[in-house]
Amino acid sequence: MDEAAALPHGPPINMLPPTPAGLESLYSLCRKIYPDQPNPLQVTALLKYWLSGPDPLDYISMYANPGIPHENIPPHWHYISFGLSDLHGDGRVHDISGPDGISGYGFELTFRLKRQPEETAPPTWPATLMQSLAKYVFQSGNTLCAGDHVSWHCALDNSESRIQHMLMTSDMQLKTTHTPFGTVDFVQIVGICAEELRAAQQWNGDGVLKMLSRLSLAGGPWLITDMRRGESMFELDPSAHEEVERGFELEGSNLSGVSARCSWAEQDSTKLDLSTLTNKINVESLSRMEGLHEQVKPSVSAGLQSTNEQECSANYRIDDLRDRMSILESTELLHIKKLEALHLIFNLEAGSLLPLAIRGRVKHGRHFTFKSVLGETAITLVANSVTGTLVDSEHPFVAQGTWLQVLIPDDLAQDMATTFQILTMPETLSLPKTFVWPEKKLSITIVADKI
Repeated sequence: MDEAAALPHGPPINMLPPTPAGLESLYSLCRKIYPDQPNPLQVTALLKYWLSGPDPLDYISMYANPGIPHENIPPHWHYISFGLSDLHGDGRVHDISGPDGISGYGFELTFRLKRQPEETAPPTWPATLMQSLAKYVFQSGNTLCAGDHVSWHCALDNSESRIQHMLMTSDMQLKTTHTPFGTVDFVQIVGICAEELRAAQQWNGDGVLKMLSRLSLAGGPWLITDMRRGESMFELDPSAHEEVERGFELEGSNLSGVSARCSWAEQDSTKLDLSTLTNKINVESLSRMEGLHEQVKPSVSAGLQSTNEQECSANYRIDDLRDRMSILESTELLHIKKLEALHLIFNLEAGSLLPLAIRGRVKHGRHFTFKSVLGETAITLVANSVTGTLVDSEHPFVAQGTWLQVLIPDDLAQDMATTFQILTMPETLSLPKTFVWPEKKLSITIVADKI
């Protein structure tokens, strides 16, 4: 018998598994933007996350974007992640959802890095950065949105660069896309320096992004990160300081909360004095805040991850915050306790945001939350006009499980706005530093970042 005739006939066998439907949807979108790069360089997680691998992102594609030079958009590398959204639709990573919901966490990360003249291939360090941010999302459940910021406290590429923090924006080319497993947005990482981070914290990330987009050397229209940028937007534009301050005074801050190192304790109102507080700090509180940098990733330990909110009315309900906070899922929160006297403790970085919390939030009739990165503790400062709270003038300190609400009446807010000015110059503080308002039965202590 003819040996060839004995072989089975039919279409050739494809040895490669089919591309998952969610991933194929995202690939198709990328091919529309980069038709000349159907097979870009990729960083791949060798051991996939659902097989107990360490990296949540299956792939990170790296494209060469030519830019639009006559519009001040330089050539750059465009990084796009795959894995924060649901690529597979079978429950191996994300909860199964239909096409009408959001896919996985509802977004993927992107990053645009200015291409240096001598570069012939994209640097791979942005992939490591994106994996770190993805780990934070998977571990905390917190998503990243346009306007959010992440403080990092070291150069994003581990060089001597001033670009040591991040803002999030919407990618200019990648719009919301629909996949078989839901919708996906594309959140672009924008590298910023320390002065720009402080402006975003004080006012809002969207305002700072708009200012950066007007300056070609600071990002330009597509907010391209240049790790060799040596000047902040305030050095590039002398009017920037005034614009930020004006926006802060008129609009306040839309930063409604941060992850921080914080704790609280009920005090004996008859013993509210500095010696008692200082002793308690040294013996108990500092030990509870120890070890942060060993327990969590830099994106969290640097730890001022925002939970931006879109606000559209004069009164701001705290119910929305209650719905968002995972700690409220605990049955422990069925227990409500009214405290007679209160002691709050913040590390220096979190404490440096108290002027913002008071001037930019409470004095504008809003609330501000410090969510502990070490556990489920949360501290929410609320103004008189915030509705749906547990606190009132008779009971200004109320704990619902590990979530504490603190009412800051108008007179106290005014006093704090003045008192906390010293926190805008943290280098002048001798720590620990305790502020006491005996008539309000309240004390606040600031401790060092590293204990």
